[in-house]
Amino acid sequence: MVTSDRSLATDKQDAAETREAARILLRTPIVTAARAPEAMALIRKHATALRRLFAVNIGYHLVVESGFARLAKLPPEPHAAARSLARRNGTRFGARGYTLIALAGAALLAPGVGEQILLSTLVTQIRTDAAQQGIPLSDGIGDRRQLVAALAVLLEWGVLTEVDGTLAQWGESGDEALLTICRPLLPHLLVKSIGPGTASADVIAPQPDAPRRSLRRRLVEEPVVLRSDLGPEELDVLSRERSELTRMLSDAFGLVLEVRAEGALGYDPGGALSDIEFPGSGTVKQAALLLISGLLDSVDDDAAAMEFTWLLVDSVVSGLLRAHGRAWRSEYAGVPRTLRDDAVELLVSLRLAETTPDTLILHAAAARYRPRPNSTGTQLAFE
Repeated sequence: MVTSDRSLATDKQDAAETREAARILLRTPIVTAARAPEAMALIRKHATALRRLFAVNIGYHLVVESGFARLAKLPPEPHAAARSLARRNGTRFGARGYTLIALAGAALLAPGVGEQILLSTLVTQIRTDAAQQGIPLSDGIGDRRQLVAALAVLLEWGVLTEVDGTLAQWGESGDEALLTICRPLLPHLLVKSIGPGTASADVIAPQPDAPRRSLRRRLVEEPVVLRSDLGPEELDVLSRERSELTRMLSDAFGLVLEVRAEGALGYDPGGALSDIEFPGSGTVKQAALLLISGLLDSVDDDAAAMEFTWLLVDSVVSGLLRAHGRAWRSEYAGVPRTLRDDAVELLVSLRLAETTPDTLILHAAAARYRPRPNSTGTQLAFE
């Protein structure tokens, strides 16, 4: 009996550790021993279970080696909100930023590059490759800062490690730096291999998958899954296998399944798997939250998706600026259109809204963020 109890306790501990390791990989698909030794040790301990968990449940491929783990996710569904890389100041990467990251990766894979490289040598190779491809890249401060931002991504991923000197110092004054390269990780940065004949659509387009697995993947990755975005087979799985979906999401990833008339979501009570905190601090998040409230106050029924003209949206945002502008970022003062665009972009990324040329559509899930007085009437709470 004692042995049985010990075995049960061990099984529970293994399950809890596997779930925590899976959450780490969902949050950080590239984990290295140099940057996160404890997380890497946990992933290696449960590597076999993790490979099966991801492959069977959501169709992801996991690579685990001695120094790194790489969870290769699949391209998002067409209706999924875009998730672009961001610089440390929150600015999103554009096409040029991604181009520089790709050039840096190619330079690190160039023949003759060893385990370490001088930053000046790496930059020279990047500029040479850029010139050969007709991509302008000067030594001016603007291009230098963009290059620093791109290389900082590789630092964050653990592909590069600063040994002597820093990337920031080079960006400001041109001081030399020595970098160590995690060469085994480099070939695994791309989910798919790209050759001369590879079309961009073949790289980013989602591939057909079994409806059970595609639905599970969407519930894990997307903030809200609308029924209107699901195919007939996925809707059938959601209807017939709700109990199994609930168990799988909880056991594998610590998520709670919520199903409503309009759709479903995998809710993380701890909030650790959310890449965007909402509600949250900051001008755009506060403005987006108050925009929801202002728009819903203009209608009687918030049970379904609602359309609002841009004229009304602009009016609400202008009112918010008049009421709160002094406490918000100065760059938005007098430019309600900019604040409107940033707030709407946030709501769209959270799948709480979508846009048409003439209207902003709020989905029913947005109503859960409508502020209401609490029991004392002195503060705001949320549904």
